Amino acid sequence: MDHHRSHNPDLSYQRHQSAHRRERDDSGRNHKFRPNHHHPYQYQSGPGPGQNPPSSRGLSTRRENYERDFPLYKQPVEVGCFSLDSERRFFNDSRQMRYYSEPDRNPNFDLKDGYKDRFIKRDESVKEKLDHILRWILANRSKVSSKAATTASPCALDVDFVTWRGHLTKLLTTPYETREGWLLAVTRFRNTLYISEVETEAARREREKRTERHEEMMYWGYKFEQYTCADNVHSSPDPGGVVNTNEAFCTVVQTRLADHRLLFSGEVDCRDKDPTAPSPPACYVELKTSAEICTPKQRSNFHRFKLLKWWAQSFLPGVPRVVAGFRDHDGVVVTMETFPISKISHLIKSEPNCWKPTVCMNFCSDFLSFVKRAATEDNPSVVYLFSYEPHRDVTYSVHRDSPYSFLPHWYVREMTSGQDAQHKS
Repeated sequence: MDHHRSHNPDLSYQRHQSAHRRERDDSGRNHKFRPNHHHPYQYQSGPGPGQNPPSSRGLSTRRENYERDFPLYKQPVEVGCFSLDSERRFFNDSRQMRYYSEPDRNPNFDLKDGYKDRFIKRDESVKEKLDHILRWILANRSKVSSKAATTASPCALDVDFVTWRGHLTKLLTTPYETREGWLLAVTRFRNTLYISEVETEAARREREKRTERHEEMMYWGYKFEQYTCADNVHSSPDPGGVVNTNEAFCTVVQTRLADHRLLFSGEVDCRDKDPTAPSPPACYVELKTSAEICTPKQRSNFHRFKLLKWWAQSFLPGVPRVVAGFRDHDGVVVTMETFPISKISHLIKSEPNCWKPTVCMNFCSDFLSFVKRAATEDNPSVVYLFSYEPHRDVTYSVHRDSPYSFLPHWYVREMTSGQDAQHKS
């Protein structure tokens, strides 16, 4: 892992991106916002060859529209963290933090162990939306409140967007996503845009008809973490314990993509045990499992699909490395490999027509601009629902007092009560 740190916090992340820069090589009529190289949102009056029909409510997902210079992405700064315990209760601290314990290169971990008798699975039908992040915001308002808060809006947050890292990961991979669509609900409140995912019908059906084999393979990833994570700096991993997927440790980071100020949270698997490791998020480690690679075709697929998701997920919060356990068909980890995030773009260069980090980041930036222009009404009960289907434009619809509303009353009340108190004083 590269521990070099620049005195200028932005410079090290720009260096981290220099490789990417070198790679640069439901309704409506009338017009479409279609990004091009020079004017990201220049109007075009009609579709060009092979383009989708024009729409005033669409954002193109065509990759060639996003092959511009890599956008500014400030080095993410951790502004806090929180923990979720075995019953999914929120704690404004790091009690669920775990420490990476490096295994042998060929560890022979049996990932099936404990699936039948030592596994407590989180109820995925319970949709938590942004609730845990919102609890963190209420507990840490001084860290994220606008320094230029006015008497009219004393509770304003000093960010444009609040969301989960996973939702941003979906945006980064959208130009290359050919199988799964998504729905993202957006609400503007106190001039901050909150983005929460809505489960699509297809995803719900997929979740409800998972095979037992699929369920067990999902367990394997959590079991791998149990083999490689210790509860504290001085202890060792305990693979004999219970795997409880309710438990989580989450980082909260602030950064900026182009002119979008972001606050987002993501689950972190563990941190480096080394006391000289850099401060978070640069000391964090992402853990993954994947099928062992035996043929050139498998390696190509790994580069094209897996590494895209791994890169996007870790690049966003500034996690510097992914440690992967490669497993055989029976769920036994036979070999380990570390992937520094800054090197992944070099790994995929030899793949023809492979994904490009610059396309991912430019699409995300343009989507956030699209959201800013569309979601104009500042009202916690109004939801702008953005929808993507593979090979289509992103479109949106507007919903009032609908089941899509996701900002809880307790959050709106707390954020508004500060304003009321300010007016009385």
